[in-house]
Amino acid sequence: MREIVHIQAGQCGNQIGTKFWEVISDEHGIDPTGGYAGDSALQLERINVYYNESSSQKYVPRAVLVDLEPGTMDSVRSGPFGQLFRPDNFIFEYYHTHFTDEETQASVS
Repeated sequence: MREIVHIQAGQCGNQIGTKFWEVISDEHGIDPTGGYAGDSALQLERINVYYNESSSQKYVPRAVLVDLEPGTMDSVRSGPFGQLFRPDNFIFEYYHTHFTDEETQASVS
């Protein structure tokens, strides 16, 4: 069995990646909430390459979305397939929060 983890980074990467998930979801008959709405058993063949199936019979993309700006992530989440992703798949503001706070603390000391 082959499983792929899809990594999207930056504004451009996330915009292209979001479109990718819209197309691949349509091909596999996955609706914007992760439910199967297709009409052919062929659509479910090899669906586990890109998706994990949750206990509630929803398909969740195996993806990591990364950006330093939260605005891009907000745009993905509010888009038509934003509900498809798990909240912990989004990584943003880490660099800014982690390093800015330490630099501020170092300059105050």
